[in-house]
Amino acid sequence: MSEWTWEYEGYDPAAERLRESLCTLGNGYFATRGAVPECRAGLVHCPGTYAAGCYNRLESTVAGRQVVNEDMVNLPNWLPLRFRLRSRGGTWGPWLTPDSTALLDHRQVLDLRGAVLIRTSRYRDDAARALRVEQIRLVHMGDPHLAALRTVLTAEDWTGDVEVESALDGDVINANVHRYRSLNRHHLARVRTGVREPGTVWLRCRTSTSDIGIAMAARSAVVGLPASSSQLRPDRHRAVHRLVIPIGPGRPVEVEKTVALHTSRDTAIADPLEAAVDRVTEASDFAALLHSHVAAWKRLWRRAEVRVPGEAGRILRLHLFHVLQTLSPHTADLDVGVPARGLHGEAYRGHVFWDELFVLPYLNLHFPEVSRALLTYRHRRLPQACRAAAAAGRTGAMYPWQSGSDGREETQELHLNPRSGRWLPDHSRLQHHVGSAIAYNVWQYCEASGDTEFLHTKGAEMLLQIARFWADTAVHDPESNRYRIRGVVGPDEYHDGYPGSSRPGLDDNTYTNVTAAWVITRALDLVRRLPAWRREELFEHVCLDRDQLPRWEEVSRRLRVPYHQGVISQFEGYGDLAELDWDGYRARYDSIRRLDRILEAEGDSANRYKASKQADVLMLGYLFSPTELQRLFRRLGYAMDDAIWRGTVDYYLRRTSHGSTLSELVHGWVLARARRAEAWQYFHEALESDVADVQGGTTGEGVHLGAMAGTLDLVQRCLTGLETREDALWLDPVPLPALSEYGFSLRYRGHWGISLRRHSGQLELGVPDSEESPVRVVLADRAVTIAPGETCTLQLPPS
Repeated sequence: MSEWTWEYEGYDPAAERLRESLCTLGNGYFATRGAVPECRAGLVHCPGTYAAGCYNRLESTVAGRQVVNEDMVNLPNWLPLRFRLRSRGGTWGPWLTPDSTALLDHRQVLDLRGAVLIRTSRYRDDAARALRVEQIRLVHMGDPHLAALRTVLTAEDWTGDVEVESALDGDVINANVHRYRSLNRHHLARVRTGVREPGTVWLRCRTSTSDIGIAMAARSAVVGLPASSSQLRPDRHRAVHRLVIPIGPGRPVEVEKTVALHTSRDTAIADPLEAAVDRVTEASDFAALLHSHVAAWKRLWRRAEVRVPGEAGRILRLHLFHVLQTLSPHTADLDVGVPARGLHGEAYRGHVFWDELFVLPYLNLHFPEVSRALLTYRHRRLPQACRAAAAAGRTGAMYPWQSGSDGREETQELHLNPRSGRWLPDHSRLQHHVGSAIAYNVWQYCEASGDTEFLHTKGAEMLLQIARFWADTAVHDPESNRYRIRGVVGPDEYHDGYPGSSRPGLDDNTYTNVTAAWVITRALDLVRRLPAWRREELFEHVCLDRDQLPRWEEVSRRLRVPYHQGVISQFEGYGDLAELDWDGYRARYDSIRRLDRILEAEGDSANRYKASKQADVLMLGYLFSPTELQRLFRRLGYAMDDAIWRGTVDYYLRRTSHGSTLSELVHGWVLARARRAEAWQYFHEALESDVADVQGGTTGEGVHLGAMAGTLDLVQRCLTGLETREDALWLDPVPLPALSEYGFSLRYRGHWGISLRRHSGQLELGVPDSEESPVRVVLADRAVTIAPGETCTLQLPPS
């Protein structure tokens, strides 16, 4: 393997879903998993295609109850291309597939530089004739509606005919996640097919309830020699183009398949079907498409690449590749959020959680227009969040834990424990801290981009309404003279209630309370900074009475933070829970990452124990620098120093099972900033989470996009200590021996391509030549100003 390729030798049915996820190709508008084109969907393969923001809602019967789920829809399959050989008697042999004994060898190569999937296989039919298959696939980054597949078939020492069947298949369901199999999964309706001579087939359908029109058109052609037979055959659910082609030694058969996809959500089209047929008709040949596709990716790599030597750098490049396939510059034109599993599979039903908290900090400094679009997705759903708050008896905005098409709460009411087979109540919708994540992203984006127009308009509206929700949710406790937030679930997720309590939720989750205080503080800061006319206009627009602001100020200074045994408590009462026999559970089970499922299957509950699924309190060290975190706690009237934080970190390190791929990332970040040797262990596990499928099968259901983006940001912001505030780049590099050399470029304000490189104990910063203002860079012991066209080399203190 090279630093730009991922290679898979042999055909392994048990590994196919993992490979299909990691070999997904996409362009931000749609993506297709890396399935072999001649295979059909089933227990082994999932040739899924997903368009950003394309959801549908279905009703199912679960555990005797009617439930409604919204899912990202598996679209018609454009991949099918299969082949078979004519026997000497004139009849056709079976279709050749990797699942048959006809397969001799098989190899897949994901080329990251060109963003293509290359596949080489050899088959042998019943007459002992060997056929070599070479394919290259792309999902076009220049034109987001196009995809293409080139197949070259070579006969090894024989002459005859080969039949190639190229198809569009509308007979698909959402079948990527096996534990959803008891749910209704048929999202496509009114499938119709047709042909457009001379060589195009088309398929159109609609989603069953959201009524999104979907259209595909495919043009298949033999290159270099005529087919002896060409038939276009539409039927009920499949549009088929069959070609019979003579083949022999020295006469390879080359077939190009070009596909166009449009939906009724697209702009500047009248009809998806006509748009798809016109686009595929006018599309260039494969060679030209490949050239323009690679050129588009070259521009992306130039703007975004993180350069790290060795295996870590190779994995980081793969992570960046998948982030850009889900959230590319094309995303800036779409009304979509950040799907937790990318456009790579159906886990979490394609929903939007809080993962943008881990994704936007990277995008802010490379593709701020994409960050703005993702935040605009949240702003468009602000009215729905305000209605949700009102329905709960609150003012302001209560954003849903899981979002989809329209901003309503999409979190399921029941979830399945695969270990016990039981459907259980799901209280994760009480994770109201998603609102704080949105506010944090608004602030970080505006600090990095200098986009005051967004901050003073859409950003201000979201920030004030989220702050308003927290100020109204906090209840004054006369006994302690503190404000308390009750009945929530924190990032940990294992704990959704107190042992034996019938009331879901917990009181005074530290992460929730501290971030709520931060949000209110930022909102008050913004109100003070706004021009007077805009402040009045904003108050009038959101119906906010300035008389409420003194209470906001009080709440931001008096929210409760619980402590026990000299450390910060995850929530009120955490210190009273039982200790878990960690050694015993590790000895009994291969993995205890999903300890909650293990305990429930044993008739127990994680609510009883000091055991966390993932970082909760320690998330504060991920969001805030040590200085800012101490300032936040001082504002709240609590002690916070290095000793308390170190003790808190050690306490939760021993009590976390890392049931989420985000957990190792956060722990690695916190330990790196604390200059702890264990940081690399956690960072390495975060790097490996998808490529090694450390959670045992979850990657096959879609990549963990937040963890992928987070590892990139760990290099970009954690190791450099990079902050964008007060109109300057603030740097506070920390040593991590395993990553002592790195480099990247970033986009900051009007500067495209500021370079930052660490090597040989030095930090080198270069500002590209332009007419922009100089860049101010602040370190712990000095400040420098770098003019456009200049490079500055800073000597770092010894580690």
